[in-house]
Amino acid sequence: MSEGIGLLERFYKDVMENGNLALVDELATENYVEHEEGMPGQPDGREGLRFFVNAMRSAFPDIKVKAIDSSMSTGNMEACHVVLTGTHRGDMAGIPATGKSVEFDATDILRVEDGKAAEHWGTTDNLTLMRQIGAVPVA
Repeated sequence: MSEGIGLLERFYKDVMENGNLALVDELATENYVEHEEGMPGQPDGREGLRFFVNAMRSAFPDIKVKAIDSSMSTGNMEACHVVLTGTHRGDMAGIPATGKSVEFDATDILRVEDGKAAEHWGTTDNLTLMRQIGAVPVA
C-alpha cells in the first residue's frame, strides 16, 4: 500500500467539505508547492491551501463532495477525479452571490513525500462553474 492513499479524499471530505483547516499542516509538507493557478490573491504553500479552502467555503458554504472517482495511488503519486456541489452564497473571485446551485469537477495529482502532499497539479472545470453562476454566458 502506498503512503499517499487517502490524502486527496481527506482533503476534500475533512478540509474542503467540513472546514477542518487544522488538518492542512498534517496533510501537506512545510514546503508544499501548488502548480494549479489559484484564486486571486492566493499565497504560496500551506497558507495558499487555507486561503483556497476559505474562499471556496465562503462562496459555497454548503460545498459537498458528490463523488470521488478513479482515486489511485502508485509509488509517491496520488490522483483522483472529484465532483463538488454547492450553492453560490458568497463572493466567488469577484462575482457576487447568486443563490444558484452548482456542480463542477476537478482532477488532482499529488506528489507525496513522507506521507504528506509535497506538490499538487490540478485542473478545475472553472468554465462550467462560471457558467452556472452566470459569470460566463452559455453559447
